[in-house]
Amino acid sequence: MNVEPESRRRVRRQGPAVLRGRAIPKTTTDQRLLDRRGASDWVHADPWRVLRIQAEFVEGFGLLAELGMAVSVFGSSRAKLDSAQYDLAMRISAALAKAGYAVITGGGPGVMEAANKGAASANGVSIGLGIELPQEQGLNDYVDVGLEFRYFFVRKTMFVKYSQAFVVLPGGFGTLDELFEAVTLVQTGKITKFPIVLVQRSYWSGLLAWLRETVAGQDKISAADLDLLSVADEPDEVVRIITEAHRNGTEGEPAGSPVARHAGLAFGMSEVTTPGGSAQAAGGERGQAIARDRERHVDSAADRDDVPGADGRRAEPRADRGRGDNPGR
Repeated sequence: MNVEPESRRRVRRQGPAVLRGRAIPKTTTDQRLLDRRGASDWVHADPWRVLRIQAEFVEGFGLLAELGMAVSVFGSSRAKLDSAQYDLAMRISAALAKAGYAVITGGGPGVMEAANKGAASANGVSIGLGIELPQEQGLNDYVDVGLEFRYFFVRKTMFVKYSQAFVVLPGGFGTLDELFEAVTLVQTGKITKFPIVLVQRSYWSGLLAWLRETVAGQDKISAADLDLLSVADEPDEVVRIITEAHRNGTEGEPAGSPVARHAGLAFGMSEVTTPGGSAQAAGGERGQAIARDRERHVDSAADRDDVPGADGRRAEPRADRGRGDNPGR
């Protein structure tokens, strides 16, 4: 009898359940919810789906309710480790973490991994919100706190509810979906206005020209709607746009309010103020546990000046960093 070793078999996580090989269903939970084909027995199954959906909301709200100031970073899952976009996502997230923000991503590879890695390298709070997909991705190794969702709309709610800004790097349909949903919610007044920053002018220039010349030009949106989007190329520019918007009260907080009640406060970190005025994480049992965990998996600062904006520290996965080391798994 020929059995594939565990490391080679396909794996899917469905909430707390782990399925391998032939046990993996041919469709995802989202597909089964939205598929109207087949017999009418879906009438009897939907009440149970409602309870499962409710449970996902409860898990997300419970874990993230006291998160504090956070920024969601979006971008392509296909960005390579040695690409300029991967490096840029790392540097942006490290700068955001140093400014006192938690970094939230989709928890997958590419730009998402780079953003979690950048936050981890700067001792920030790194959060991943994964999703069940036919091609299993799993949470990357730089997520400190993570959830894996069955339903896209629950996951989208978490991104919008617990972020004070969106940073959007080059990406495909998933990235565009998150971008236009956020812009629509802000435009229609469904959520409080907060900064939406597109990163890399050369990538977004064609889309912005089409929105300006065709969509606004034909009165499908107003010219003022384009002001909902900011564009930046460098990490310090991204951080400046976000922090200025929050200081000026355009995100919905009173004008002049401090940027951070720090993201780490919800995870047992106490707040201290640096000479520059930003809040940083220190102490607290859970905060110290996260710091100790990182010390085992982050290279020494010596000879690590290759990550701008992260105090020369670079997070690298080690052989001893498996699923059991990651509280988000």
